Amino acid sequence: MALGMIEVCGFVTSIVVADAAAKAADVKILALDKNKPAAGDAAEVPLIMIVKIGGEVSAVEQAVEAGVREAKARGLYVTHHVIGREAEDTKKLSKLCAVGRDRFDEHNY
Repeated sequence: MALGMIEVCGFVTSIVVADAAAKAADVKILALDKNKPAAGDAAEVPLIMIVKIGGEVSAVEQAVEAGVREAKARGLYVTHHVIGREAEDTKKLSKLCAVGRDRFDEHNY
């Protein structure tokens, strides 16, 4: 299993990126997380969002590539990273989320 993370500017961008990633490969969107950049409210887009993706390594890589393309097309890409075979503690951290203070629960969607 792998963990993919894509950091973008803006909440709507994070939804579009998550959608592109989910359509590109057999992955699960683990969480959306938020963070304010150092410039805070003075930043052009003050909200940094992280899309967290889980699945098999090759699928996560494919999904992250698709998500990065979407973010770059909008000029709102920050960075990305894929961790193959993440440690158990990293798995726990990946499910932490500042959006709603909990992780996404597909049964309540």
